[in-house]
Amino acid sequence: MRSRFKGMFMPKMKTNKSVAKRVKVTARGKLMRHRPGAGHLKSRKSNKQLRRMRKACLVAPGFAKQALALLGRR
Repeated sequence: MRSRFKGMFMPKMKTNKSVAKRVKVTARGKLMRHRPGAGHLKSRKSNKQLRRMRKACLVAPGFAKQALALLGRR
C-alpha cells in the first residue's frame, strides 16, 4: 500500500556510517580520529612511534567541515 503522505515532507538526513565509525565529535564540536599505522607491523616501529599512535588527534580543519556535513551536523 502506498503512503498518502509521499512528497509532503522533506526526507530525513542519513548519517554517513563510514565517517561515523572513524570519527568522534567532542563536546565542543571538534572531531577526533585515531592515528593510522598502529594496526600491524609493530616490530619495525619504534616505541616512541607506537606511543604517539595510541593517542587520538584532531581532524584537519578542511576535512572537518566535510565530515560534519556527512554526519548531519551542519
